[in-house]
Amino acid sequence: MPEHPLPASLPDSLPAEDRGLSPHTGYTRAHWETAADQLLTSALRFATPGQALIDLPGPPSKSGVRSDGLEGFARTFLLAAFRTAGASGKDPHGFLERYTAGLARGTRTPGRDDAESWPEIGHHNIQGQPMVESASVALALRLTAPWTWDTLPADDQDRVEQWLRGALRHTPAPNNWYLFPLTVAGFLESAGRGDAETRGAIERGLGLLDGWYQGQGWYSDGDGRSFDHYNGWALHMYPLLHAHLAGDRALLDQLGPRLREFLEGFALLFDANGAPIHHGRSLTYRFAAVAAVALGALTGETPLAPGVTRRILSGALRHFLDRGALTADGVLSLGWYGPHEATLQRYSGPGSPYWASKGFLALLLPPEDPVWTATEERAPSEGHDRVLARSAPGLLIQTTGRDGLARLHNHGSYKLDSREPERAPGNPLYARLAYSTRTGPTSAANTPDNHIALQVRGTRSARIRIDPLAAGPDWLASWHRPVFPEDGPVLPSARIESLTLARGRLELRVHRTVGVPAGTPIHHSGWAVALSPESAAETEAEAITEMRLDGPEVTSQLLGLHGWQTQRTVRAPQGTAYGPWALVPELTGTVGGDPADTVFAALASLTGEGDPAPLAGQTTAEVNGLTVTVRWADGTRTVVDFGDGGLTRPTVTEVPA
Repeated sequence: MPEHPLPASLPDSLPAEDRGLSPHTGYTRAHWETAADQLLTSALRFATPGQALIDLPGPPSKSGVRSDGLEGFARTFLLAAFRTAGASGKDPHGFLERYTAGLARGTRTPGRDDAESWPEIGHHNIQGQPMVESASVALALRLTAPWTWDTLPADDQDRVEQWLRGALRHTPAPNNWYLFPLTVAGFLESAGRGDAETRGAIERGLGLLDGWYQGQGWYSDGDGRSFDHYNGWALHMYPLLHAHLAGDRALLDQLGPRLREFLEGFALLFDANGAPIHHGRSLTYRFAAVAAVALGALTGETPLAPGVTRRILSGALRHFLDRGALTADGVLSLGWYGPHEATLQRYSGPGSPYWASKGFLALLLPPEDPVWTATEERAPSEGHDRVLARSAPGLLIQTTGRDGLARLHNHGSYKLDSREPERAPGNPLYARLAYSTRTGPTSAANTPDNHIALQVRGTRSARIRIDPLAAGPDWLASWHRPVFPEDGPVLPSARIESLTLARGRLELRVHRTVGVPAGTPIHHSGWAVALSPESAAETEAEAITEMRLDGPEVTSQLLGLHGWQTQRTVRAPQGTAYGPWALVPELTGTVGGDPADTVFAALASLTGEGDPAPLAGQTTAEVNGLTVTVRWADGTRTVVDFGDGGLTRPTVTEVPA
């Protein structure tokens, strides 16, 4: 096999910037091709002699080292497929030769305990991880068939098919996993090996997908209300790419408009600095977040101009390459920028980050496509201030043009299906009130950011299952049952209703407690800011009339408007994905017996603007019963009415100056 030396630093070895064609990022298609080549070169250094496994350095996943080696092979094979298929088969580095050899070697004796054999595909939770990887193998083969599949001897083709069919004959996890057999079946049919088994896998996957569709471009990842990046890089990507490759016009017409509507909001969730929104699991896949943006351009189902599409694509790729996503070995680390254990799930292994390969789907667009030839335009988050409510998933998107920062307020997404019990402390990547492109949630072991909690017998409650209540053009409301750790307190009739209204950089946060005993302490926190421990003492001392935390790229502010009695900053020594150490602003109050004493209002802000104005001059709040009247600095009023005290749909009325 040819040798490809590893560059000292991938960003340093990229082509020169082109600020004429790409005034915002400097990146062109040549940067994407070079990045792909060098990511592959670095990963292939860790291949076994027969190329069947790629054993990247790092701690193993719960699936074990053999499965991790298959994962390293499959996910980088997908990257090689996007790279070479997008170049009409040109492969000067011989990548496909290596992967074709690995296919034949790995499927020769699947399940054998030797140096190269692939693990067999089993059921979810019983040797199921290979099913995930089978989709990458199948999709890569479908894209590169003339240069891989078609070059294999018939016996090798039969063995590869037999291994892949394991995905059709075992039970997936009850979520996006059903799209892995669909993808395998799509390849087998494209290779002339379709039958009733493949047709059944495709029909089953598409049927489930329809049941998971919630509207406004959003699918739930299985039964429940799990809305996150899997919506783009799995639930839209696999079936729509299958339809595109198969030329299935009917399926494209069914699924395509859903992607277009999804991108209308999702495109706002990329920062001016290129970062995607930091929300949901598997964030170590990083720039895989742009897969849906590229897919929209590939299928023609996008509301974005070509120059905007490339701005988002290249912004995300450059964001991570410039911020330490690669280890000294040139491979993607398990984390966000550098390694970050709290970002990870137990299923993540050394090869897991290479699902980032999905971001390179953009290379399927030919070099002459306008996405590559048009002049780069501003990202949607760099335009005028936007607030967009998506009531179907229960997500409120807020962007500010002056700093290009995006925020996502969560009033409907959680990581539980209908059969799972609620268990504290909950998942920080889903349970928080808000997420952004420049801050990450604190770990489950630290004080939570963007949280509302009761305190009973010294124990604080968690927010886990989130039920949407009502929505308006710039606000969303939800309720949840306060959940305490196992063997902790139980408040069977208690609930907390929460409402967020966004206006410019400001966030009005109103909470109402129901069925909570009078005298119960209640806590509300704002945005966590990654800081150095050395700056903490000075920062904490500044929190006097309102809390303000200044970090390297953002300022977090929090002001109590009604019901809150004390404030403080709390240390989060496990940090966030944006820094190894953080501070969190927190308000504390007490639930009372009168209706007005069950309502709590605060004003929060996260901004990248330098020296932002204090929140104290922005608004005031008055509470009469269960009605909150907020007076803004421009003279307008916002009236939030929680109704008669039952579980009602709160209303918001805007009164002009």
